[in-house]
Amino acid sequence: MSIAIKKCTLEDSRKLQEISYETFNDTFKHQNSAENMRAYLEKAFNLNQLEQELSNSSSQFFFAYVNDELAGYLKINTDDAQSEDMGDESLEIERIYIKYEFQRDGLGKYLLNKAIDMAREHHKKKVWLGVWEKNENAIAFYNKMGFVQVGTHSFYMGDEEQTDYIMSKTLI
Repeated sequence: MSIAIKKCTLEDSRKLQEISYETFNDTFKHQNSAENMRAYLEKAFNLNQLEQELSNSSSQFFFAYVNDELAGYLKINTDDAQSEDMGDESLEIERIYIKYEFQRDGLGKYLLNKAIDMAREHHKKKVWLGVWEKNENAIAFYNKMGFVQVGTHSFYMGDEEQTDYIMSKTLI
């Protein structure tokens, strides 16, 4: 299996929208109402929103290709792009989304390590992320990778308030 990483640009906005819809929907549709899923997808992944995020110099997106097929993506945030104020010494991993058929192949670990490498390149001392309290597989994965829960924050799926665990890892 060969993995390649490509930094996303504005020209990738439609492809980013497609993979965002697919991966988010596949991951969370079974635990949320169709109405709340639709509302969230339309708000978070409309082209205007994605183009704004792609244009923010404090956010970066990376596509992951497995054997030349788009398999997933990573979004990281620093400075004022972070979804919570975690300070200048932190890097947020906002999204690691992987297509269903590529899950359990080590791609999540690969993208997580890419984010940690980027944090070190930017002289950050911590990486952090939010993960839904009901996403037990993701929580177990992040625990295994050295993340610990340091708090919670609200996440809105349509009109439903949900709780995300804030998990952090200190870099050595």
